[in-house]
Amino acid sequence: MRFFIRPFLIALTLMYAGTVAANNLSGITSKEAVTALRTTLDKGADAAVGSLGKADGFLGNPAVRIKLPDYLENSKGMLKMMGMGSQLDQMEVSMNRAAEAAVPQAKAVLKKTIQNMTVEDAKQVLGGGDTAVTDFFRSKSQSDLFAQLLPIVKGKTAQVGLAQQYNALAEKGSRFGLVKAEDANLESYVTNKALDALFLMVAEEEKAIRANPVAAGSAVLKKVFGSMK
Repeated sequence: MRFFIRPFLIALTLMYAGTVAANNLSGITSKEAVTALRTTLDKGADAAVGSLGKADGFLGNPAVRIKLPDYLENSKGMLKMMGMGSQLDQMEVSMNRAAEAAVPQAKAVLKKTIQNMTVEDAKQVLGGGDTAVTDFFRSKSQSDLFAQLLPIVKGKTAQVGLAQQYNALAEKGSRFGLVKAEDANLESYVTNKALDALFLMVAEEEKAIRANPVAAGSAVLKKVFGSMK
């Protein structure tokens, strides 16, 4: 009998938790829910762009610093022995500087996505996990952000002679499976890494707001996320 009791108790606990969450949110209006999520995204976007879109925003932050693609990183020792150490270092600095220059341009796309959030969107993500708002945000803005940042990254990486050499070499390597498809183009690689970092920072801000909505300094955040605790 005890083998059947435990699954039953687990299911009952989950049902109870869902009922409590629904009851806690019963006093939240649709307008408050949307406002809370927009505020969360707005704060996350400001924090992310402010942290990353400045000198050493990428280069000086080990959590987001863009490393050379695996294809070069794994061969770094050998390439340095061939006298290419300074070129590789210059390339890595250039990639991070390109990301730092590109990220501030993401703000317009982020703000547009925030304003386009609907009540239906709010219902979809409000009760999600710690990064549900960020995950939704990314799904809605990823392609537009990539298109916005790529030209800036291209302009910056073009200043480094190795960029063209890398793309030509990586293209050949990709034909033989030596280079991942997503790493075969330097500009796309840097742009994708910049977006990864951007949403990582937005997610960190969202988790902080969920954990301590009072500290966020917003009455609606306190009410909405406070009711979910």
